[in-house]
Amino acid sequence: MDPLLKRRDSEDWDMSETYNLYRQGQEHLAAGLNAQATVALEKAKRREPEKASIREALGIAYFRIRRFAEAEREFRVILDLKPVDHYAHFALARCLEKQGRRDEAFGHYKMASFFRPQSEAYKQALEALER
Repeated sequence: MDPLLKRRDSEDWDMSETYNLYRQGQEHLAAGLNAQATVALEKAKRREPEKASIREALGIAYFRIRRFAEAEREFRVILDLKPVDHYAHFALARCLEKQGRRDEAFGHYKMASFFRPQSEAYKQALEALER
């Protein structure tokens, strides 16, 4: 077999394996198995560290098991990759708020609302923090 074709097959398998890990993590999240989701999603992240979708799912899993600092790191990386990601701003703000960093959270709630002004959830979170 041509070595170039063999390498291509290997790369496709790697991408497929990463996707399977991501899907497994998503399924665990949907089932409420948040700690288990982190295992598959951490493996997927090691394979594809630039994939915002993997990092978002991992950040959600960390948040749900109250590992707020780790969730914060994931959402910050997403914002490095995609600075206008409204959900990453919102999720980061939630992490910061849970860690008692309300002033910093406020700025990210404002950014989330700016990038998605039609979101009632973002408006409500911002208003609640202003009180």
